[in-house]
Amino acid sequence: MPRIAILDQDSCQPKRCSLECHRYCPGVRTGDDTVIIDERTGRPTISEELCTGCGICVHKCPFRAISIINLPQELEGRCIYRYGPNRFALYELPIPRAGKVMGLVGQNGTGKTTAVEILAGRLRPNLGLREAAPPKVLNEFFKGSELQAYFARIGRVKTVYKPQAIDGLPKVVRGEVGALLAKADERGASRELSEALGLNEVLDRNIKLLSGGELQRLAIAATAAREADIYYFDEPSSHLDVYQRLNAARVIRGLAEVGKAVLVVEHDLAMLDYMCDYVHVLYGKPRAYGVVSSPRGVRVGINVFLDGYLREENVRFRRESIRFEVRPPSKARVAGRAMFSYPKLKKRFKGFELEVTPGSVYVGEVVGVVGPNAIGKTTFVRMLAGELKPTVGRLGFKLAVAHKSQYLRIEFGGTVEAWLRELIGEFSPAFDPEILQPLEVSPLLERRLEELSGGELQRVAIAACLGQPADIYLIDEPSAYLDVEQRLSTARVIRRVIERREAAAFVVDHDMLSVDFISDRLLVFTGEPSQVGKTQGPLGMREGMNMFLREVGVTFRRDPQTGRPRANKPGSGLDREQKERGEYFYLG
Repeated sequence: MPRIAILDQDSCQPKRCSLECHRYCPGVRTGDDTVIIDERTGRPTISEELCTGCGICVHKCPFRAISIINLPQELEGRCIYRYGPNRFALYELPIPRAGKVMGLVGQNGTGKTTAVEILAGRLRPNLGLREAAPPKVLNEFFKGSELQAYFARIGRVKTVYKPQAIDGLPKVVRGEVGALLAKADERGASRELSEALGLNEVLDRNIKLLSGGELQRLAIAATAAREADIYYFDEPSSHLDVYQRLNAARVIRGLAEVGKAVLVVEHDLAMLDYMCDYVHVLYGKPRAYGVVSSPRGVRVGINVFLDGYLREENVRFRRESIRFEVRPPSKARVAGRAMFSYPKLKKRFKGFELEVTPGSVYVGEVVGVVGPNAIGKTTFVRMLAGELKPTVGRLGFKLAVAHKSQYLRIEFGGTVEAWLRELIGEFSPAFDPEILQPLEVSPLLERRLEELSGGELQRVAIAACLGQPADIYLIDEPSAYLDVEQRLSTARVIRRVIERREAAAFVVDHDMLSVDFISDRLLVFTGEPSQVGKTQGPLGMREGMNMFLREVGVTFRRDPQTGRPRANKPGSGLDREQKERGEYFYLG
């Protein structure tokens, strides 16, 4: 049975421990070089050939930096890329196919981006060794598979890659949106793409002034405008609302319809389902190893991922299946005791006005906040948080408020634990088991805040918000940068905290699965983005979803196996039937 030893470089703190991994290793005690300490860095290197898999070092490490993993026998000799000794390893690769959209779905940290960068030619496979494998070796390794032909001509295949992180785009690209699209346009499609992605209004705007959603749509348009054989899109739905996500999905789908091969990494299952033909499921242990499964049809592949069991490979990678409620949440969860009420409010900016109709929120209630981007959702949340003063009206409640902002700009030069303690104070006994552990923040406590990835920082920010004693929790876009399992786990944590503390929460999100999973009622924002916004509600889930999706113009059906929402194709029989009935989301 193949065995790998993983040392988390970010968690290992050799200057703050007694090198327990070396002291207690049975192999070292009998004279073997099972664990060697680097004289320069003080960090251990674990020999995977000599390691017996006893797991003593795993349990003795005070920073939980070591993992010893026994892999399935079928993976022996199938490592595609490894970042170095005791570092992350990727097994197998997805297969791009001309005229098809191939999706990748799996937990963060299991190698989706690594796989895309290998196929895009940014990383060269090293087959688990220190040096990149030469073409002759790769040809022999992939002999008999579809990837043999791919790597044989990879130098002649033109690829275009939209990266996961688009926040840094203004630092490397300067000028106006229209000029950038014109420069990238090799297919003569910039005008069509600008129209499809709603970029016409910002063509004259400087890139450094764009919002996150505008940057994302620009990145998608610039990628799709290039002439290439294979297109790679890494998390194209981030920062986009539901309407924009469906438009982006149609643009990406359109590339396959003209014969291009497309590979997409995406955590929004509704969007993934909407645009893909096939899906590869990635499983493994985050930051340790990842395995790319064989391709499956999109519906079957997503259901297999939610089920957590790969029948053909005979691999179970999750203890419990993920299932969704088919009917809207019961009104029984909304208690009769009001937490607070807010009056009619208005907030005016130059060129934009938000009108808030009066509403009430109940004890133990989670109100989902939905609507297009630039319609005033974050403005409303910031008014409740006291960060913005209404132009008309006054918020007179005297309740404690905790706010998790949409944009995670945290300036702090220390560890995660130090920041949490500065913000929260002494941790309560329930903080670790109820919040830190299910949000997977406990392993991050010793890490420095500026070293965290987007998903890690998001989970820390949510934990910081929920860790504060408050009556009202305002959580803006908690699903951004999180994978499917983390999104649902976060929803469960938020609900438990709100119910146990008899508090209330407003949660802004664009992921329909998360909104459906967490909300008791919906606050729907309507109007004209960037011009005027107005709140409707809070409304019951059925009424709220129908109002919101009627504005978007899309209907959802339920998968009979998992209960997950699936977007209907525009104009399909089911789409027309549901629109005629006025049921855009919940059926029966």
